[in-house]
Amino acid sequence: MSHLKVGLFSVVLLSSPVSAQDWDQLGRGLELKAHAALMRQVALAKTPAPFTTDGCSGGLSAAWHSVAAYWPRFANDHKEQPPFEPCCVSHDRAYHEAGSTRGASESYDARLAADRELQACVIATGESRSAELAIRYGVAEEQVKEAYALLAGSMYYSVRFGGGPCSGLGWRWGYGFDQCWSDN
Repeated sequence: MSHLKVGLFSVVLLSSPVSAQDWDQLGRGLELKAHAALMRQVALAKTPAPFTTDGCSGGLSAAWHSVAAYWPRFANDHKEQPPFEPCCVSHDRAYHEAGSTRGASESYDARLAADRELQACVIATGESRSAELAIRYGVAEEQVKEAYALLAGSMYYSVRFGGGPCSGLGWRWGYGFDQCWSDN
């Protein structure tokens, strides 16, 4: 199935009421051929290229740096980099190495786990900063936690949708290995 068809199919599914478990099973079915193709590349290379990271992909870290450079108060409150950027770098390491797996099913499971860990890490960052930010901005701690949870959910669905193996994208699952092609 072409990437365009998978993308359109995913948009339709995301707009319909499907449980997370059903979505994970559907995703597994759609991705396993791509994970198998990636595992062939992993077997050929044996080790990934040297690790690289852009912090939080999709321009998130780059935009954060620009905003921090433009607004000193923002930089003072939140620093030059996103406070959850270590979550993204850890996520990038898992994506770079394809979870250090050697089978298609294990690769899918490792990607899903990495994406869930990213989401949990961003939520935990919000929880650890909620008291400080609530005081600084005059809002309830729950509002800060909710904002981080929304961001974490958005990041989760973004990486689930755009981070599959063999996509041709620089941030794909297994980006430390040569590009792979599948029959999807």
